[in-house]
Amino acid sequence: MQSAEANGVQNGFVYCQSPECVRCSHHDGLNQKLYHNLQEYAKRYSWSGMGRIHKGIREQGRYLNSRPSIQKPEVFFLPDLPTTPYFSRDAQKHDVELLERNFQTILCEFETLYKAFSNCSLPQGWKMNSTPSGEWFTFYLVNQGMCVPRNCRRCPRTYRLLGSLRTCIGNNVFGNACISVLSPGTVIAEHYGPTNIRIRCHLGLKTPSNCELVVGGEPQCWAEGRCLLFDDSFLHTAFHEGAPEEGPRVVFMVDLWHPNVAAAEAARPGPVPAHGLGAPSRGSCKWKL
Repeated sequence: MQSAEANGVQNGFVYCQSPECVRCSHHDGLNQKLYHNLQEYAKRYSWSGMGRIHKGIREQGRYLNSRPSIQKPEVFFLPDLPTTPYFSRDAQKHDVELLERNFQTILCEFETLYKAFSNCSLPQGWKMNSTPSGEWFTFYLVNQGMCVPRNCRRCPRTYRLLGSLRTCIGNNVFGNACISVLSPGTVIAEHYGPTNIRIRCHLGLKTPSNCELVVGGEPQCWAEGRCLLFDDSFLHTAFHEGAPEEGPRVVFMVDLWHPNVAAAEAARPGPVPAHGLGAPSRGSCKWKL
């Protein structure tokens, strides 16, 4: 989104072409840069609890190449984490309950944003993602650890809510928070996320029938006002096969730390950086590119 604004792209419509993008760039140079920064972090914070970081850096190539096809994080694999496609609500109970209590707040801010679609095919701040069929739009508050200030100002209560989450991955390249919209008839191609150190949390905002998320071959359905937790380093896809009159499937997505990532490894992450938007910043990134 920063590139779109800098280049004057109309309506915020841009396909990501950044060589720094963890999701879209799969080349040795980017991975080497990440591993170099991880090594520097591990050197500075090499006390008890950092053994897995050292192990992961030392044997990263072997881990990524030897993973079964059902789970293949594309950038960084932290060894010895329990693996499961889905997590129970108790995995990050505080944050799940906080998000669900604020369901109406997030939904109202989404509905205000979505009204702009009646005047424009892709309003400012939204991103269109590539799909085999249909349309998939995202509105990022935090994109790969970077706050998107203009978008946050349009969802101030949702943005401030991120600062109250205990396990939100904030100023870190693996952390994201966005509204994700699937139009009827949309299929998201099967893909892997970049790392296994996070849980991806979906809070259902609008959940028509015939919508499913499939992770590691296991299908699940979203529910309005409820959180669904999964490990996106597993092969996963999503689709909306509902009727056009049912409207879009909408979730609020936020990345949380895997519950078995230790405090030393995560450096006790705080909320996303404030950038003048009024939220306090209690934590800082140690792994960012």
